[in-house]
Amino acid sequence: MQQPPHQSLQAVAVKSLPALPKPRVPAREEDGPWHADAVCRRDEAGLFFAPSKEPTAARLSREEAAKRLCARCPVMVACREHALLQPEPYGVWGGLTAAERRVVLARRRRRAAELRQGRPTAGPVAAAG
Repeated sequence: MQQPPHQSLQAVAVKSLPALPKPRVPAREEDGPWHADAVCRRDEAGLFFAPSKEPTAARLSREEAAKRLCARCPVMVACREHALLQPEPYGVWGGLTAAERRVVLARRRRRAAELRQGRPTAGPVAAAG
């Protein structure tokens, strides 16, 4: 008499976990295949988006953990640019939170306006030349 195969405890535990949300990725091929190599596509996607009513300390801790994963991601720059161009309103993308992306976008708009007006932009590049 054969005994039924036993599942490992790890396999049973993994099956019982709820599915974590995956970051929204571009559906169009012209956006590029960068997302296929993203670290967040593997198993840590829950770190990148806030659950509802998340306490501030928990949010900051989760965002720092997400940023650590982003830091070792081979497509971090492409991910960041995607989030800035869309613009993605939620989550950590390319190592930046939504608030940090809003700051980057505001700086880009200000820099573009200064260039249109013929004023040099602030910073080391403008000072150098």
